[in-house]
Amino acid sequence: MPVALEPLPQHRALVDWIRTREPEVWAWYSDAERLTQDAEEVRLSLLRDSYRMDAEGHPELFAEIGAAQAALGLEGIKVHAYQAQGQIGPNAAICYLPGEAHLIFSGPILTLLSPIELRAVIGHELAHYLLWQMEEGAYYLADRILHQSAAHPEAKSSHGQSARLWSLATELFADRGSYQAAGCLDTAVASLVKTCTGLAQVSGKSYLGQAAEIFSKSKPKTEQLTHPETYMRAFALKLWVEDEADLETAVARMLEESDGLDDLDLMQQAKLAMLTRRFLGDHLRPAWFRSEAALAHAKLFFPDFSLGEETDEALPADLLELSKARREYLCQVMLDFCAVDPELDELPLAAAVERARAMECLGHFEKIAAKELKVKAKDLKRLKETASEILTAASAAKS
Repeated sequence: MPVALEPLPQHRALVDWIRTREPEVWAWYSDAERLTQDAEEVRLSLLRDSYRMDAEGHPELFAEIGAAQAALGLEGIKVHAYQAQGQIGPNAAICYLPGEAHLIFSGPILTLLSPIELRAVIGHELAHYLLWQMEEGAYYLADRILHQSAAHPEAKSSHGQSARLWSLATELFADRGSYQAAGCLDTAVASLVKTCTGLAQVSGKSYLGQAAEIFSKSKPKTEQLTHPETYMRAFALKLWVEDEADLETAVARMLEESDGLDDLDLMQQAKLAMLTRRFLGDHLRPAWFRSEAALAHAKLFFPDFSLGEETDEALPADLLELSKARREYLCQVMLDFCAVDPELDELPLAAAVERARAMECLGHFEKIAAKELKVKAKDLKRLKETASEILTAASAAKS
């Protein structure tokens, strides 16, 4: 059974990406004076917009706060509690400041939950604090960088998708804090469902069965922006509590799996760029393909492009694992090289036909070749039948 909370692989990868790719941004957000200024603004805002509760007036609440702190190893921090004004729905949130946590409750959540369920919700919120203070605040800095970058007027889709992935992964991490505080999976799930539905009576065990039924009939992925769907959160928490071997794969499928090109996060962009580089390195490997025009065009994709000496043995299998949309993207890449050097005649087209066949997207390549290159149907038919022989002869002639 899990005994410690660790950042999810998605957290670690994004922190590493920002530190490595954007060291100046990381240094700017690390400025201690700026963090102090932000802290004062947070404190004042909470005093203006909520009612502050203390241990003397709300001993039951602070008893559960203390129990959750002990369960998460956060006894050394100061925890403040507030009831938000003007919010109807039950909810809880946290404001993080170094050395102190500010819990904000809204709606009827304090009366909706049993004491142990309240402890679970508090554990969820304090888990945010636990994550943000790890590695000397690295995860807090990443959180700020990702969300403020996504909110910038000139932000790209990849910035928004990266912030979204971070938020989704953070909620799964915090759900583990809920379990850690309550010590019971059914209680953690019941507190989650109560908060999401507003129901006074909920069975965590029953909802776990409902979630399992959904997953037995499909392989769902989240469509939400900040919090995964409730049944996914319950199912992911169960996998973690039971220490399932395929936990990371299952979570990645729920949070990251994407078919298209328009919703790539920063890391997925980098991975696709690397795969494109590998693809071009392999596609242009034949000696006959290494013309000045073809290699110059490859440098438009990657200015430092060069051909390696060894065959990429893993590439064919990696290409077949790509989504249909991404294999079709590579067909578009091949199309460029079919037209970039007229002196190569039909050899690039023959190579593209064979590659598309191997990637199981030959039909798509035929369509775009006919449309964009005006290749006649009879010529495509001939190439489909003779491409292998044409390429073998060209390679033999160059050897």
